[in-house]
Amino acid sequence: MRHSRRAFLRAAGVGLAWAGAGRLAPGRDGKAKPLRHAHGKPNIVYIMSDELGYFELGCTGNPYIRTPNIDRLAAEGTRFMQALAGAPVCAPTRCCLMTGKHAGHTSVRRNDGGTPLRAEEETVASVLKRVGYATGGFGKWGCGGRGSTGVPEKHGFDVFVGYYDQVHAHSYYPPYIVRNSEELKLEGNGGGRAGKTYSHYKIMDEAVKFLRANAGAGKPFLCYLPVTPPHGMFDIPDTDPAWAIYKDKDWPEEARRYAAMVTMLDRQVGELRALLKELGVEKNTVIFFCGDNGGNDYFRDKDHPRGFFGPNVHPKTGKAFRGHKGNLYEGGLRVPMIAHWPGRIRPGRVSDHLWYFPDVLPTLAELAGATAPKDIDGISVVPELLGEAAAGRKQAAHEYLYWEYGGWSAVRMGRWKAVRPPRKDWELYDLDADIEEQNDLAAKQPDVLAKMKALAEKAHAPEVPGTFHDREAHERDRRAKWGGKAPARARGKVNTMPSDGLIPNKGWKIVRASSESKSNGKLARNAIDGDPRSLWHSQWAEGLKTHPHELVIDLGKEYEIRGFRYLPRQDTGWNGTLKQCELYVGGSATDFGAPAVKATLKKLKTAQEATFAPVRGRYVLLRTLSAQDNAPWASVAELGLLGK
Repeated sequence: MRHSRRAFLRAAGVGLAWAGAGRLAPGRDGKAKPLRHAHGKPNIVYIMSDELGYFELGCTGNPYIRTPNIDRLAAEGTRFMQALAGAPVCAPTRCCLMTGKHAGHTSVRRNDGGTPLRAEEETVASVLKRVGYATGGFGKWGCGGRGSTGVPEKHGFDVFVGYYDQVHAHSYYPPYIVRNSEELKLEGNGGGRAGKTYSHYKIMDEAVKFLRANAGAGKPFLCYLPVTPPHGMFDIPDTDPAWAIYKDKDWPEEARRYAAMVTMLDRQVGELRALLKELGVEKNTVIFFCGDNGGNDYFRDKDHPRGFFGPNVHPKTGKAFRGHKGNLYEGGLRVPMIAHWPGRIRPGRVSDHLWYFPDVLPTLAELAGATAPKDIDGISVVPELLGEAAAGRKQAAHEYLYWEYGGWSAVRMGRWKAVRPPRKDWELYDLDADIEEQNDLAAKQPDVLAKMKALAEKAHAPEVPGTFHDREAHERDRRAKWGGKAPARARGKVNTMPSDGLIPNKGWKIVRASSESKSNGKLARNAIDGDPRSLWHSQWAEGLKTHPHELVIDLGKEYEIRGFRYLPRQDTGWNGTLKQCELYVGGSATDFGAPAVKATLKKLKTAQEATFAPVRGRYVLLRTLSAQDNAPWASVAELGLLGK
């Protein structure tokens, strides 16, 4: 049975949108009227939790993770059921939020950790700074590494403390974090998963200092908190009160750590609210809380095939958003979103209004009495937040919403959602009738699809990222994840490639690789070097390359080949671990014919093999078609060939 969007949402025990106190027409010129603030410009606290899934809060029905403070924020404010990320991964979604542009117009469309904003681009911070706001950011930036045109202090932030680069942000115990491009040392840390100073505590301490300083000075402030928990290495100090809640649960340890990180953040949301009350600014402060992209299916097992905590699974019905972080089905885009402002945002309200991250900039600009840039794609949702009477106009709606990432494209037009996965045809779904995106109507609704394809073509402009004038500090930040050591090699005990039945690889040579990650030494030759601690990774930092990825190997002479053996990366990550691939055998490096085998591999750290009828040849071509994490890249620790 197909499940409609409204039925899906109602089953969570929620209502739909409150229409607001009256419906007043816009001004004669059709433009929004500026808001009048009885107590001056409102302060804005915007909290974004990295990786938090749609159904991972108590207020959305999650039965595992305790979030009483966030639940109270929702009960005393408005919770949005159709808030969508700007992109399905970290850096591109942050760029959409900061700039008010959709992913077809942004400068940061890659998720490589350092791609920068262009020098001239406006952000939420620069817009609010012009009208007198103090602007502070605390957490993970993701819109430009050190030494680039995209650093936050050049885009309106008086201060930004945390991580500029996403790889740096994977560790909660790096030797330093960054404050306005300068290193802020963290005592007793050597990178990785252990140390003396938990970075998130330090980042939150800096946010508290910012709030105290500016509330005390009577200056309106924007406090942007794109915090890292629960993303990255799932680490939390054993002394944190949140760990005590979960440490004895009969769950996988990583799942217990993840839950504790969410509950820790929930406690800190409560502490921030208490601080605002102490400082006497609670009633004039708007708080937003959201996730950054769709949830990931972490800690899957046979009983929890969509992740232990079911970030995209309705806890009451079991029905699920299709997909997850990294793709453009609903599971990659749906985020929790809450807005709270005492006396201005109606408490206990649940809104079905459709909006997404490009709408944040014009919304905050209107709340602050600022003028948004003309080149944005977002629409202010102030009428939906405060009511149409307070805003002085009806809520405008998007003609369409647009996303692109890693070969994916998607368009939302009212009830219709068109999705094009990489190297596949467009699909069309009626989300009002089919929230799980199971019934493709592309063939039955060609006129609707044609219109949406035309909108997608209209929405896409060529990517023009910012630039680096010096990459040295940026690369240092990336190495800081492991304390300054290059992360190319796995640490500790690793699995090895069983040698039985393998053709000796002495004398093998890489003839051609479609790409390789040169910036961190993950080169094609690592796939045949006999060392399980090194690996080949497709290019991503210097410009993202997508599937299919290819390796062509010269074996030195002709062999009878009957299969291949694959060893995945042996570090703690899964990036690029192969799922679907093909192996070809040929007599030349350029002519291979049909594949000898098409293989689907499992998500394992041990070696796997695929066999086929014996074929003679001197050259082999490995072609990757997909990865276990559904990401556009590929990685191989070791590739072996069965034969003689």
